[in-house]
Amino acid sequence: MGTTMTTKGNRVVISGSGVFTPEQSVSNAELVAAFNAYADKQNALHADDIAAGQREPMAHSSEEFIFKASGIESRFVMDKEGVLNPDIMHPTLRQRDDEEPGIMAEMGVKAVTRALEAAGRTAADVDAIICAASNHERAYPAIAIEIQDLLNIQGFGFDMNVACSSATFGIQAAADMIRSGSARCIVVVNPEICSGHLEWRDRDCHFIFGDVCTAVVLERAEEAVSDTQFEIHSTRCLTQFSNNIRNNNGFLRRSRPSGTVDRRDMQFMQNGRQVFKQVVPMVSELIVEHCQDEGVDPEKLDRLWLHQANKSMNDFIGRKVLGRVPESEEQPNILQDYANTSSAGSIIAFSQNHEDLPVGARGVICSFGAGYSVGNVIVERVA
Repeated sequence: MGTTMTTKGNRVVISGSGVFTPEQSVSNAELVAAFNAYADKQNALHADDIAAGQREPMAHSSEEFIFKASGIESRFVMDKEGVLNPDIMHPTLRQRDDEEPGIMAEMGVKAVTRALEAAGRTAADVDAIICAASNHERAYPAIAIEIQDLLNIQGFGFDMNVACSSATFGIQAAADMIRSGSARCIVVVNPEICSGHLEWRDRDCHFIFGDVCTAVVLERAEEAVSDTQFEIHSTRCLTQFSNNIRNNNGFLRRSRPSGTVDRRDMQFMQNGRQVFKQVVPMVSELIVEHCQDEGVDPEKLDRLWLHQANKSMNDFIGRKVLGRVPESEEQPNILQDYANTSSAGSIIAFSQNHEDLPVGARGVICSFGAGYSVGNVIVERVA
């Protein structure tokens, strides 16, 4: 199942990680108050149609509903004022001049700087930047190249998008290049402004996403200098087409007769029940088979750094992989504080929950999402 890359050529380690967290956060209570105010306004606006049975009234959301459905308690956002305004219901981010750093590049620089510091490296040590994220603020020039320029990195950069699996697919691409000798040190950065593609006016999903940026430094094992290093033993990627998670926004929108900015399918859409039913067994099987193929007993993994989309999904995957209910430290959860941050979620979990592991401990960094796509990285602490 999937395509596997194992350790051949140069050994590769993750030598540092960094997380940029926005200053603003939105609690479930704030989110519910804003959504319910919006629902009340819509119900009042369409009162006649509702009374005539031609339109269903919008139902209220609640803190209990959100937590039960997702395990989320709050989320960080780049702009909360627009999100919480019942007349706007989306972030409002100012238009920047082309000569200014883009907002995603600005986030990326902060996360990369922290990751380099953790790795004991500077920009002069980096050969490449891979910007792997579920959404990019523009088609070109690449966000990665802008980050490269802002940090004065000599080398190359490129963007890639595999939705929520972008970070792990980016790690595989970087590890492959380092193994082959085409680069010595690569940073994979994941700026995610998920608040921009979320439909905050939809009760079924208005609570799901948050904003963040993560970064990891990958380099040759023999050259790494940081106190904490995780060797990448093997990676495995799998994709399978599905419409159950979809966003139809794109540059061809204006070319279509019905192409309007406010069309519902121009934002995040998903069939949640089908996603759970299809993705959870796919992920569980991939992790187990990948570990077994590499001579690793999945039930003896010390840590699962899973994609942070839904607590129930992760709990199910953890039980399938470990053969029992995982202890909280074995399967760290950051969902309650960050919500779903797309590709960055598993990297936040890794960045905030790895220092306690002893040398020799093994774990997997696994992400999964739209596509469908699944990326799995088997790592071992070596320093």
